Amino acid sequence: MLNETVFLVPTSYFVILSAVLFSIGVAGVLLRRNAILIFMSVELMLNAANLAFVAFARSLLDQGGQVFVFFVMTVAAAEVAIGLALIVAIFRSKRSTDIDELNSMEG
Repeated sequence: MLNETVFLVPTSYFVILSAVLFSIGVAGVLLRRNAILIFMSVELMLNAANLAFVAFARSLLDQGGQVFVFFVMTVAAAEVAIGLALIVAIFRSKRSTDIDELNSMEG
């Protein structure tokens, strides 16, 4: 039998990774003009928050954070369905997903 060594990654590494991913998402929302890229940046921010929830749930040995992540993922799935439907509808009417060109929501 081989001697298996378990390497535990510190929680701070997960929190730092989560902060970096969240910062990339914020930069994407603030700097991009394409609606699809902004939408992807919001999803990146949600996943960064989920990573932090799971990391803290693991460090505290509590399942509450993982249950909360499940609900966040459910809401994110609904957001994806509705958000992409809106983006496709806007693209069909305006022929662009550039945020600067979408200053009005009228037909």
